[in-house]
Amino acid sequence: MKKDIHPNYREVIFHDTSSDFKFMTKSTIDTNETMKWEDGNEYPLVKVEVSSASHPFYTGKKLFVDTAGRVEKFNKKYKK
Repeated sequence: MKKDIHPNYREVIFHDTSSDFKFMTKSTIDTNETMKWEDGNEYPLVKVEVSSASHPFYTGKKLFVDTAGRVEKFNKKYKK
């Protein structure tokens, strides 16, 4: 195997911001944020808007996501 061509595969905390649910799994995702986990160690943190804890399919509840604000922001940014 060649050296220094593989991404860093490590434990990462994912934080669902809409339901304040956190879970740890392994990932190669790059992030600059870190967070202290229940075991006292510090791990990289990735914030997500929807996970199984807040997705309507898994919870059975309706979820309102502000997509209009994102579309307007995109149009404003890339308007010619």
